[in-house]
Amino acid sequence: MASAPQEGPREVTREEARKLIDEGAQLVDVRADHEWEVGRISGATHIPLPEIPQRTAELDQERQVVIYCRGGNRSSMAVTALTDAGYDAVKLSEGIVGWSESELPLEPEGGYVADSGEASAILQAQKKPSHS
Repeated sequence: MASAPQEGPREVTREEARKLIDEGAQLVDVRADHEWEVGRISGATHIPLPEIPQRTAELDQERQVVIYCRGGNRSSMAVTALTDAGYDAVKLSEGIVGWSESELPLEPEGGYVADSGEASAILQAQKKPSHS
């Protein structure tokens, strides 16, 4: 069964995102806590996807919002939610994976793109030194 082309959330390239941020757009990371902790784009605000509805007041409705996640699925949902709430929101095409692959900087120093998902949260926890 053929379907009509679906119009999804607006996307911006890495270059477009950098320009928007330089011009005052807000950058929001909607990934999980463990993903945020090991690597993020400088200047981002961390609002995990499930918290978006409760935390929209933290965003300035007068400024554009650039959303990113790991690869694009969660940011698509966040852009839709924010757009429905009256924000001018766009997603970063290819997410932080594309950003990192283009050798654009991450923080903290030595930051990297974590795997997403619960299994990786467990693996991340196992990597932390124990204090026993």
